[in-house]
Amino acid sequence: MEYSRITITDKAKEILNKIKSENDELIFHQSGGCCDGTAPMLFEKEDMYLDDSDIYIGKLEDVNYYMSQDSFDYWKYTHITVDVTEGRGSSFSLEIPLGVRFIIHSRLMTEEENKALNKDDLPKLNKNI
Repeated sequence: MEYSRITITDKAKEILNKIKSENDELIFHQSGGCCDGTAPMLFEKEDMYLDDSDIYIGKLEDVNYYMSQDSFDYWKYTHITVDVTEGRGSSFSLEIPLGVRFIIHSRLMTEEENKALNKDDLPKLNKNI
């Protein structure tokens, strides 16, 4: 079985594909939580500078999804689902003019997901507690 850190709802997929049809190459970058909370932001690839501190999380509808190393350290044991909700966010993300904004839902990964995706970095649990 193949595991993923990220997925997208059908509703969000619809918005993403609409934006893809009107733009060149896109990327998602998950905000670090300062001004926009923990929001997935969608940009044209050339409008977002990625550096060595950005971690590739996965692909949604052929759009790469990244977050900073600091954010990844916090989220690495979490499965993220990108969704969409009505209302304008306060960002430059490409969905904002449509009157919607991308949001995330999260859950802790299962033991099997952690073994597959975090195999070299699993916390050592004390089974005697």
